[in-house]
Amino acid sequence: MRRLGFGAMHLPVDSARDQAIAVARRAVELGVTLIDTAHLYGGGANEELLASALYPYPDELVITTKVGVARTGPGGEWRLDARPSILREQVEQALRRLRVERIELLQLHRIDPETPLADQLGTLRELQVAGKVGRIGLSEVTVDELTRARELAEIVSVQNRYSVLDREHEPVLRVCAEAGIAFLPWRPVAPATASRELAGVAAELGATAAQVALAWLLARSPVILPIPGTGRIAHLEENVAAAEVRLSREQGERLDALVEGGTS
Repeated sequence: MRRLGFGAMHLPVDSARDQAIAVARRAVELGVTLIDTAHLYGGGANEELLASALYPYPDELVITTKVGVARTGPGGEWRLDARPSILREQVEQALRRLRVERIELLQLHRIDPETPLADQLGTLRELQVAGKVGRIGLSEVTVDELTRARELAEIVSVQNRYSVLDREHEPVLRVCAEAGIAFLPWRPVAPATASRELAGVAAELGATAAQVALAWLLARSPVILPIPGTGRIAHLEENVAAAEVRLSREQGERLDALVEGGTS
């Protein structure tokens, strides 16, 4: 699998739908082999958009979706809800919207603190045994949560917020690297413009700050698979080109030092 994925969250599903479809198709043309979506993104509208753009899917393409957030709050607002009935319903909806018989990678969007973890992972495991889910992943988890989850199911991916300037989840990345679990950082380039050092390295390489931020992630650990998102083709092409950016050891060390406690 190519180590630069695509986050579909920012694809518009209304007035700019044609543009969104063009972006999704261009991502595949550029060799992207993993696209990330979720039930939360438009209540499934994002999943439907990807199917409209890309079905029938290329053999090498994996579309991963996330479940466990639902409009079940007191006023119909979104909230964490990973009760077994909700998870099963959202998986069935995703299968229908994506037009597939199995979701190759299904991620729990967040761990629901009001539902026993064994019930959440147990439900996903049952769906896996039934052939409706290929592999199970998690999103926004701590080391302790990941450890407990791995006692209940085989976890193949973790999707946490992480970037060159945001390393709160460095301990989680370390566990993933040791266990061979794919680490999919979301919001991997958002803070790129906040660093003069980042801009300086970009100038040295003739690249953009966003490309340098992505190149740093790719060099950080072999288990990292960034999923930058955008609704514009030009930005998409810029992100994908980051795979060709190579940092020198000295440049990498300068970027490592941007966050206290960063290691080279």
